[in-house]
Amino acid sequence: MTLFVLRRTGGALLVLLALSAVVYALFYLAPGDPARLACGERCNPAQIAQVREQLGLNDSVAVQYLHFLQGILLGRDYSGGAGLVVRCDAPCLGFSYQNDQQVTALVLERLPATLSLAVGALVIWLLVGVGTGLLSALRRGGFTERALTVLTLAGTGTPVFILGLLLLMAVCAHLQWLPFPTYVPLGEDPEQWAWNLLLPWVTLGLFESAKYARLTRSSTLETLAEDHIRTFRAYGVPERSVVTRHAVRGAVAPVIALSAVDFGTMLGGAVLTESLFGIPGLGKTLIDGVRVVDLPVVVGVVLTIGTAVVVAGAVADLLYAAADRRVALV
Repeated sequence: MTLFVLRRTGGALLVLLALSAVVYALFYLAPGDPARLACGERCNPAQIAQVREQLGLNDSVAVQYLHFLQGILLGRDYSGGAGLVVRCDAPCLGFSYQNDQQVTALVLERLPATLSLAVGALVIWLLVGVGTGLLSALRRGGFTERALTVLTLAGTGTPVFILGLLLLMAVCAHLQWLPFPTYVPLGEDPEQWAWNLLLPWVTLGLFESAKYARLTRSSTLETLAEDHIRTFRAYGVPERSVVTRHAVRGAVAPVIALSAVDFGTMLGGAVLTESLFGIPGLGKTLIDGVRVVDLPVVVGVVLTIGTAVVVAGAVADLLYAAADRRVALV
């Protein structure tokens, strides 16, 4: 198991290195002037030249990339205007000249909102998705399974943006059970934080739960058809014990692994939900950065999202190996 952890960690580090190279090539070596994109449209030629010098864009491509990595791992200095020098400590994701703010500070400021959204949605899609999948598998062939299958297919085929709009119109506009969501930080008012995130949680949770219901159902049916389950039944082991202690454990292993990956993806993939409900998270920050063409913000958020996905993938492999030790031997 230790060797598997070390091997998976080393692989994740290599993927992160490749990710940084791809991101740098995509945003800094593509056609266009990265210095102008970083500085903004209002910058004069002298300011653009200064930004180009600070970003090291006058050096060779190899040296530019090394400076880029050095800034992330060791930090670097930037000009904050009026002759001031701003120290950006590691991990330094860049400096937004348009906002006069470090990108790392901006990401840390917006990350709690995204984490709040992702954690709440995770709880809902696991409860609803896994519960629905298990019930559908255990009631195979009956009316319950057919009804749940129809609901699952409907949930899979409904875009998250449409589902969010329907919930807003039904719950907030028509029934008026809840006010239109306005994000409130957890530290300010925990109760209002939860109430204002309830609809975004339900929107993302229901959208993802359809996938988990199908996965849980298929995994449970596959596990129930294995030889050791038939052996337990032949020896007279109670059906409740067979299902809860053996079948469910084998069926939930892939669900745990997929949840870790989806949670990492959710840190940057909830762009539509954050925009729809006005949540100031990483997804909305990325959209705002693209809209005003703020290159350091876009690069910093993309790196953060990519890192979250890679780390989540590594955690998913570790969780899967913990649930099924045979994986660690491969």
